[in-house]
Amino acid sequence: MHSGATEYGRMIYWRSMELKELERPLKALANKRRLAILRFLKKNGEANVTEIAEVIKLSVKSTSRHLAVLFSADLVDREQRSLEVYYRPADLYPSVIRGILSIL
Repeated sequence: MHSGATEYGRMIYWRSMELKELERPLKALANKRRLAILRFLKKNGEANVTEIAEVIKLSVKSTSRHLAVLFSADLVDREQRSLEVYYRPADLYPSVIRGILSIL
């Protein structure tokens, strides 16, 4: 019985860790501008900040802030090319996040 309780405690701990890992990307997705950015990148593969800002009708400064949130949540990857930074959808997402992004 004791080992079952220990196993249950371990399961709760791992479940809690999984929830913490999901918190940041889910918070990042809880914004219509960031969802629009992800939809655009999903459709187009990659783009720089200026291109994204034009499509979502937002200033470059605000778009950059939204992209920083998406990047810190591991939802987009970025690559510096000369003076421009290009963004693209991240390669790997947790399955829950993949499910959400599939409907965009």
